Amino acid sequence: MRDVAALAGVSLKTVSRVVNDEPGVTAEVRGRVQQAASRLDYRPNLTASNLRRARGRTRTVGALLQDVSNSFSSSLLRSLEDGARERGFAVLAASLDEDADRERTLVADLVARRVDGLVLMPATERQDYLLAELRAGLPTVFVDRGPRGVEADSVTVDNASGARDATQHLLDHGHTRIAYLGDAVRIRTAADRLAGYRQGLQEAGVPIREDLVRSGLRNADAAQEEVRRLLELADPPTAIFAGRNTISIGAVRALREASLQHQVALVGFDDFPLADVLEPALTVIRQDVGRIGVSVGDLLFRRLDGDGAEPRHVVLRPSLIARGSGELPAPTPAR
Repeated sequence: MRDVAALAGVSLKTVSRVVNDEPGVTAEVRGRVQQAASRLDYRPNLTASNLRRARGRTRTVGALLQDVSNSFSSSLLRSLEDGARERGFAVLAASLDEDADRERTLVADLVARRVDGLVLMPATERQDYLLAELRAGLPTVFVDRGPRGVEADSVTVDNASGARDATQHLLDHGHTRIAYLGDAVRIRTAADRLAGYRQGLQEAGVPIREDLVRSGLRNADAAQEEVRRLLELADPPTAIFAGRNTISIGAVRALREASLQHQVALVGFDDFPLADVLEPALTVIRQDVGRIGVSVGDLLFRRLDGDGAEPRHVVLRPSLIARGSGELPAPTPAR
């Protein structure tokens, strides 16, 4: 604030009034202060570092996840909440919806509210914009997707190996025409799952049919429509690997609509409520959300307790849960 005051040619009190949007400052002076703050990359939330040095805390942590209505994000949030409550902390949560601008805005809002720590499932390609907050001492843990452009703790899942396991499972049941349904490849988790699917086919010596690879599916409706198109091919897939829980839901609907749920095998990435009571029950690559949440909370509160060690990167391997849909055998070739 002193630097801003010096550059703008005003008093420290004037800067404080502008920062806190108080009256008593002319438009011309307010503009000078705001311009100086912008040039110096000053952000009011950096005063939170003063609170930390004085051991002052708000006892809140921010959690920015992709979609808190999604079963994966909501289960992760619940696990974080349970851990935070034991420590007397509240969690402020919001959804990013794969929107980079929304991420930056929400991070700024949370830091301005002086949260003591941040959990982030990033939508941005790089997180360099967080450098000032990290240097100021804000404990930050990345979840589901590791950091880029900054050094910070992270808890991620080996998405490529999980997708490879799903593909191999379908290959083991005789399938070679395996379709892939995934989210936008600009999303790191989706790109890793597509890579794992390709690797599984390549290792088995099975040619990759690009007409069976469908990406950019953002919701269940889009997945349902894409499965309809796949089933209309002259040589349709006998099995499907769905790269996300909402995509699995769309695939289930399309197969049931075509009365093919007992003929076309299906494995989904991510479990979700009632997946085990479908007919047939859905085989999934399950991420241990409880373990992910505990790991995130452990890293975050270690930092809040003063741990100054180098950033830790925890990578967890998902597991395949066979329930029936992924064990349907490939049809016997007609003679």
